[in-house]
Amino acid sequence: MVVDDDEVDRLTVVAFLENYHFIEITGTSDSADAALMAAQNNPPDVLFLDIDMPGMNGLQLREQLPHIPACIFITSYPEYALEGFELEALDFLVKPFSSERFTKTITRLKEYLSIKEKAALLNHTLGAGTIFIKDGTQQIKLQLNEVIYLEALNNYTSIITPNRKYTVLTTLGGLIKEKPFYNFIRIHRSYAVQKHFIKKVSFGEVQVENIVLPVGRSYKEALNSIKM
Repeated sequence: MVVDDDEVDRLTVVAFLENYHFIEITGTSDSADAALMAAQNNPPDVLFLDIDMPGMNGLQLREQLPHIPACIFITSYPEYALEGFELEALDFLVKPFSSERFTKTITRLKEYLSIKEKAALLNHTLGAGTIFIKDGTQQIKLQLNEVIYLEALNNYTSIITPNRKYTVLTTLGGLIKEKPFYNFIRIHRSYAVQKHFIKKVSFGEVQVENIVLPVGRSYKEALNSIKM
């Protein structure tokens, strides 16, 4: 569903989307109020959503539709980015955007939808440092001391090891509350890292192995307790 009060911008997004055959446009709207009613009756998988609109704005609309899996905000005002990502935006496009930038957004969307469709489900934990992950009909035994970091993706969490990435159907916040994940520390709303993989902590960044991850402002104090 594409929602934008500016007709030219709305038609531009629609024109871009028509290049991707896996996407079906279920509706367009020039106001958040009309989109809310339409989405409640026929919920889409993805919202392409302008923010600055008369009446209810795009951020408020997203708050009303948290059950829609993916939301991509499109706006002329980059200062809305923080609020957008706090509402679990999959991406944030600033007008005017190029076709190349839009392609990156669609690539990210396609990866997310694939993860959502094929996500492995966290089955159960075994012992202090081992979990079993259900992957289709298989049960994969994973040693937690091999996990470098965790990455949040809406209601899913990616578990990254040196050799592979697994995805489980649980939030990052819920996962790290599980007892086997006691050695992980939250550094960002989207990331938690395993302490023994931390190589360097600097202003706004943490290096785990050869990967650099951002540190959220509200998580900086927790990092101060780590002894390098």
